[in-house]
Parts: sequence; C-alpha cells; structure tokens
Amino acid sequence: MNRLFTAGLIALSLAGTAFAQSTGGITPALLSQMRQAEKQNPADKALSGALFATDINTITRNAANPVLQDKSFSNSVKSSGITDQKSSGRCWLFTGLNVMRARMIEHYGLGDFSFSQCYCFFYDQLEKSNLFLQTVIDNASKPMDDKLVDWLFRNPLSDGGQFTGIADIISKYGVVPESVMPETYAANNTSRMNQLLSYKLRQWGLELRAMAKGGKNKTALQKRKEAQLREVYHMLTLFLGTPPEKFTYTLMNKDGKRISTREYTPLQFYQDYVAADLQNNYVMMMNDPTRPYFKVYQIDMDRHSYDGKNWTYINLPMDSIKKIAIASIKDSTMMYMSCDVGKFLDKQTGLLDTANYDYSSLLGTPFNMSKKERIESFASMSSHAMTLMAVDLDDNGAPKKWEVENSWGADYGYKGHLIMTDAWLDGYLFRLVAEKKYISQPVLDLLRQKPVLLPAWDPLFAPED
Repeated sequence: MNRLFTAGLIALSLAGTAFAQSTGGITPALLSQMRQAEKQNPADKALSGALFATDINTITRNAANPVLQDKSFSNSVKSSGITDQKSSGRCWLFTGLNVMRARMIEHYGLGDFSFSQCYCFFYDQLEKSNLFLQTVIDNASKPMDDKLVDWLFRNPLSDGGQFTGIADIISKYGVVPESVMPETYAANNTSRMNQLLSYKLRQWGLELRAMAKGGKNKTALQKRKEAQLREVYHMLTLFLGTPPEKFTYTLMNKDGKRISTREYTPLQFYQDYVAADLQNNYVMMMNDPTRPYFKVYQIDMDRHSYDGKNWTYINLPMDSIKKIAIASIKDSTMMYMSCDVGKFLDKQTGLLDTANYDYSSLLGTPFNMSKKERIESFASMSSHAMTLMAVDLDDNGAPKKWEVENSWGADYGYKGHLIMTDAWLDGYLFRLVAEKKYISQPVLDLLRQKPVLLPAWDPLFAPED
C-alpha cells in the first residue's frame, strides 16, 4: 500500500508538472502564431540586413541632435586636466583625487599636477583585504550559507568603490604627488592582481574559519590574520611598488617657479595642501525613487576599511540635488558624482542624452520604464564616478545641460569630458557628494536621523568602476 501510495503521489506530481509546462511553455501552436505574425515588409528586411553587420547605435544615432552643436556653459569650474584610469575600476579614486587636485591647483597657482592614484590604491587594497579577513573572523561561527558569509566570499576584494573609500583611505594614509609613486602596469590593468588576491583571501578566509571551528581563540586568529596581511602587503609591493613613508618634493607654480622644497610624510602633504575634513565636511546625496525621500540610509559593510565609516547618504529628489550642485559650481567647486554612464552615451561626441538613439522607432516597441522601474528590475544602477564641473543655465536659472571631467583619457568623448542633458541627468544620476556649505540647513538637519540600515548585497550599491 505504501509503495502504491508513493507511486500515486509521484504520478500526480509529474502530471502537475506536465500541466504547468503545457500551459506556460512555448507550444507548437504558439510558435506557429509567432511565425504567422512575423511578416517582414521591405523596410523591415532592409533594417534586418543593416543590423546583421552594424551596431544598432550606429543606425539609430541622432546625428542632428542640437545639443551636440552647443558646448558652452554659463557656469564652469576650470578643468585641471584629464586623467586616465586605463583598464581599472578606480573611477571613484580618480574622481575623488581630481576634486582635491582642482582645489589645490587653484589655491596655489600650480601648473601641471596630479596626485598618485597608485599610492592610495595600494592602501585601499590592503585595507579591503583586512576588512574581509577580520569580518570572516567576526562571523566565523556562522554557516557558509549565511547571507553575510556568502556575500563576503563572493566579494572578497574589488578595485571599485565610492566616496567612502576616499574618506577612509586618504584621511588615514594621506596623499603623495604622482611622481613620488607613479602608475604601474598592475595599477592600470587591475584584473589579474585582483583575481590572485581574491583567490588568496578566499583561501585564507576558509583557513581562519577552520581554525575557529577547531577551537582556536581570537588571539590565535588575529595572529594568523596579521601574517596573512604581511603576505598581502608583499604582493602589493610587487604589483604596485612600495608606498613611501617620507618623500622630498618641490612644488612649482604655473610659471615654472619654485614655491617650496620640503620633506613630507604623506599625511603632512595632505594636511598642508588639501586640508579637507573628508569624514565630516562632505555629504553624499542619492536619488533613489524606490525609497522614501528625505530619509537617511546607511549600507552595512560598505566601507573601504574595517575601522572606517559605512556609506551613509540622504535620499533626495533630483530638484534638491541639482540646487546643491549649481551652488557648488557657481562657487568654483567641483563635486564627486556618479551615474549609469552607459545609457544613451554617444562615444564619438561624449554626449549623454536620451534623444541620442531612437530604439523604439527602429524596433517597433517602446522602451519607456521610469527610473524607479529600471532600478526595481535591475535595468539601471550607478556604474561610474566622474567630476561634475559645469552647468548651463537658461534665463530663468533652470539647468539645460551639465559637464563632467572624466577619467578615460583626453581622447575620449569631448576632449576627455562628457556632456549630459538635464533630462538625462534626471534619469541616470544616482549619487552626488558636496561640501556642507552648499547644502541647506533643513537638508543637513536630516543627518540627525538614525540611518535606515540597508544590506551590503543590495544591488543598487555595487561599487563604481
């Protein structure tokens, strides 16, 4: 009887599966309907032939877009020169350093000057390695399929990040001029180094968990972690060079005259020439229509060092964010911003505009999700950080277009810059970081709220690269 009963249940289950498949799958009848409906006219056949060998962006590109012709801006911060992150995900680092560089060049009347991205990146990778290993120790009693443990081992290390990393790393380690620690091949091409370091971190993470399971105490785990970090440090010196503890540097003005020659530590150089309170004087705003506005949020584990601060932001509507951006630009102060840069980007001209490509007319179906819908369906998220430096205002003070200093080299886009229409910015800007003095008191007062804690694995908060 038991066998018959079990067999009956299996039969019912299979029948149910077959029914679900027959009602939800593509049946011969449904396929026949599709084929009957697909009657291409001559225009469709011509388009199909064109798409066979041509990128759809080439066919749908709006070459007559009037925005392409007008590259003037009513308010602009002088560009300090274009940098190039090469084949790396360090846009967040280039952007943050470019904001500080512009301030320093303007204040001291410097000529060509750049901070060393390689120096800061060295400590970013070291700190992220420690963050992973220490968090593994802190959560060693949890199973491997715990959500946090699973997330850690899936994401032990990356070269991406956001403004929190600027505050964490530079406040702790300072900065040095680019000539003091120049770029290396691995800095410009991070994938192999990242792959090898991630492998070792996963291996060491499993080792630490095994030690904890075997009864080793926290002291033993910490001692082993410190030995692991020494190996990380050694690997980083081979890939990126050894970061200086002290250096001598001559500061030159734009006329080539010497301002000073001194010995510095990296922290002294930062304190003397940047002197920005990155931890307390800057505020990150986001435009996330999937969550309530005028609320403060914090992303758990989203920081670049174990003893750093979690990424915290105020969620604001675009009108509020743009007012802050305009105030900063009018005061000749660049800003860290990030957006979904791959959407509607004309690589030839550097123009970001929703009118650049008309996919709907060509393909005969609308592409019209709202920003909220795109976020909810994983169709859009912040992907790249840049330096916001200009806005073009109409006679009523309303923005028409914006300009950013990018980090993809001087030959990309419009002389290394990207220009975006105000409509595009509304749809695809996600983050802006500004100094507190450009933010109204009612908005600053929102920071008194207890932040809503969001999980590290929220898809909207992937690091920018």
